[in-house]
Amino acid sequence: MMIPDGGRWGLANAAVPSVLLEAPGGPVAGPDGLTVCDLVVDAGRIAAIASPGTVAGDLPIVDRERRQVWPGLVDLHTHLDKGHILPRCPNPTNDFDGALAAVPVDRESRWTADDISRRMDFALRCAHAHGTVAIRTHLDTAQDDPERSWRAFLPVREAWAGRIDLQPSALVPIGYYAEQDYARRIADLVAENHGVLGAVTYPGPDNDALLDRVFTLAAERGLAVDMHVDESLDPTVAELDRVLDAIERTGYAGPVTLGHLCSLSTRPEAEAARSIARMADLGVAAVSLPMCNEFLQARAPGRSPRLRGVAPILDMAGHGVAVAVASDNTRDPFHAYGDLDLLEVFRSAVRLGHLDLPVGAWPAAVACTPADVMGIAAGRIAVGRPADLILFSARRWDELLARPQSDRVVVRAGRRLDAVPPDFAELDDLG
Repeated sequence: MMIPDGGRWGLANAAVPSVLLEAPGGPVAGPDGLTVCDLVVDAGRIAAIASPGTVAGDLPIVDRERRQVWPGLVDLHTHLDKGHILPRCPNPTNDFDGALAAVPVDRESRWTADDISRRMDFALRCAHAHGTVAIRTHLDTAQDDPERSWRAFLPVREAWAGRIDLQPSALVPIGYYAEQDYARRIADLVAENHGVLGAVTYPGPDNDALLDRVFTLAAERGLAVDMHVDESLDPTVAELDRVLDAIERTGYAGPVTLGHLCSLSTRPEAEAARSIARMADLGVAAVSLPMCNEFLQARAPGRSPRLRGVAPILDMAGHGVAVAVASDNTRDPFHAYGDLDLLEVFRSAVRLGHLDLPVGAWPAAVACTPADVMGIAAGRIAVGRPADLILFSARRWDELLARPQSDRVVVRAGRRLDAVPPDFAELDDLG
């Protein structure tokens, strides 16, 4: 496919997910959740959105023939500092406990600045080639050296500025907040580096006070909060409710994102519904990690899983909770696979979560919804926005979901991106 090399040009008969298109008074959305339209690109931005067949004939035109065009995508929950350690740090059981045991050994013995930055750059080149424009990454902020991953991340963020918008979040086990000086140190580190304050809320008797501390520190510094919550299929695990209680107690009014929420799928229906309704009332966003949670949850030696392990995505959306889906871990003990390809995540989420009746609203979960959560302008096609686009060969939803779309064309700032995912052999010398 010949994409003009800059200047002013048009895409004719592009099928854009209606939920990702901002064109008031423009083309009419179809009943399938796709809007067929013409797009004009000028100086790297969307200059016009028009009804099909109305792009001026003197422009260079690429006729999409009703094939889908999406904006650049947004990955709300990743772990760039862990990525691609699996060859040297296997998970012997491929379950959650095995991953928890494996990673600290590798982190404390292998995670030099060069090691982390090389693996991060490799992962970002994968995401870039697939069409991702923004990523929130959780960074291990461990007591032995809490700044380790941050020292490696900051130069990588600077190097990738203008290609992928990177937002760091401190990954801190909730128990670490018991040490007041340490907690302040982490909150200051996050604030200084324009990040997000985070916690992993393993059940514990002191969690109410610790959660209050997290939200108080965040409020004092004007920080958003992103927590790993209830990454378990045990129906008695309900730290979500304690998090919501803490938001109410402290009066915290900033953005809150809660990831995983697996046990919501196994709790009694009425109880789970009450928790989800409270999330909606408090404006708390959710991010589901379907590929990782399917991989880790419900594992037992020699037995097939009985449960999917994925949060109740439809239920949360039905209550008005903003729901994103994201990559989570890639090629590490928490998830042995993945390539930071958000189309793969989207396809997995639709299949695992039964998001297909109808599917039309769900592209938002990898585009405008996570962008809104991150507070950035991305994930939509609109006049004046950068012409960051992904051109798929698929026309209908079933075509998009049937194949990986490996022939996609990524356009950044109006120009075809000449990038492919890097060869895994590049990391062989890291062990």
